Amino acid sequence: MAGPLPTHLLPEHSEIAADGRLSIGGCDLLDVAAEFGTPLFVYDEQHLRNRCREAVAAFPDGVAYATKAFLCVAMAKLVHEEGMDLDVATGGELHVALTAGVPAEKLVLHGNNKSLAELAYARTVGVGRIVVDSFDELERLTRLHQDDGYAPKVLLRITPGIEAHTHEFVMTGQEDSKFGFGLRSGAAGRAIELASASPAVDLVGIHMHIGSQVFVADSFHDAVEAMVPFVTTHDLPEFSIGGGLGVPYVEGESAPTMADWGGAIQAAAREAGITARITAEPGRSIAAAAAVTLYTVGTIKDVPGVRTFLSVDGGMSDNPRPVLYGSGYETFLPRATDAERTKPVRVVGKHCESGDLLVREGWVPDDVAIDDVLATPVTGAYGHSMGSNYNKILRPAVVFCRDGDARLVVRRESFDDLVRNDVV
Repeated sequence: MAGPLPTHLLPEHSEIAADGRLSIGGCDLLDVAAEFGTPLFVYDEQHLRNRCREAVAAFPDGVAYATKAFLCVAMAKLVHEEGMDLDVATGGELHVALTAGVPAEKLVLHGNNKSLAELAYARTVGVGRIVVDSFDELERLTRLHQDDGYAPKVLLRITPGIEAHTHEFVMTGQEDSKFGFGLRSGAAGRAIELASASPAVDLVGIHMHIGSQVFVADSFHDAVEAMVPFVTTHDLPEFSIGGGLGVPYVEGESAPTMADWGGAIQAAAREAGITARITAEPGRSIAAAAAVTLYTVGTIKDVPGVRTFLSVDGGMSDNPRPVLYGSGYETFLPRATDAERTKPVRVVGKHCESGDLLVREGWVPDDVAIDDVLATPVTGAYGHSMGSNYNKILRPAVVFCRDGDARLVVRRESFDDLVRNDVV
């Protein structure tokens, strides 16, 4: 048996009425679900803005939002309005940011396998920084330079050889990684030599990233410490420590605040004698806790002596994290947000997969019923962005709520959208 939903997992501007109904940003969730349908991503817009402001304060020399966490035109505009740069990892993310009106010089292009076309696109529009990830990429930039003589500002991504305490699929700082130039192998040193001597790039800094959903502050400290000799020796003006700050998803989890994280990083760098400007790229810690996902319960199946399955109208197509990483989530009913959750359930989707589950071990009130709106909190990152059309399910709509106004920022797909690119 679980108690009421831990309210610290809800978006910042959440209110529970006397009858238990939940509002976010002044918008009643049951009303929002009735207006826009389910599944539905509902974001607390002011929560997003507050996290952006905290990031800017924590990293005053520069901070970029990692758009892979959650990106649409409205989100790109919001982040830019709040003073953050944007970290984009593909030509598609770059295009969305530009469509939103974000100046190209405010963009940082990432990616471990940037195509010649993507690099050409980035150079043509004038992105602020390209984070070079491989010797092949340096060679591609050299080929492009031969045509026009332009040398973009670049950082080299270095893997410091640190294994962060997180899921193996989202560890990126270990030596055995698809990302970056290995520090211990000597590849990082060779990359610095090549980039420094190349007329095709303007080498301005070093980048590192140890992984995602990292709760242990020592992991970041260890990574900075491992990089100190390299960074101080080459004395480049910029040092990006990437992102990766974790967020609590379920009861009992906790994570450093943005201010704590930034303070620890800045202190570790300065104590080590690093004089470069310190920048960062948070994503999950900006977006995750800002949203809940709303579903409608369609089927309740009791397996006596085993469990109860709640089948909802979404699933792995709008949140693949439980399937990919075994990620845990809480569950609740927005009509009874503060109710005791006494019924154990497994929340599953409508896809033709036994593994299509959203919450392996969830809890809801005993009176859960067909057509109830069910919610999972902390779904603002890597749900919408990693979603799919598996089984030709329509991707959900996205709504921003603020000051009592529920604003549609991504419409729900239609059946026509599913065949829009088919050639008949």
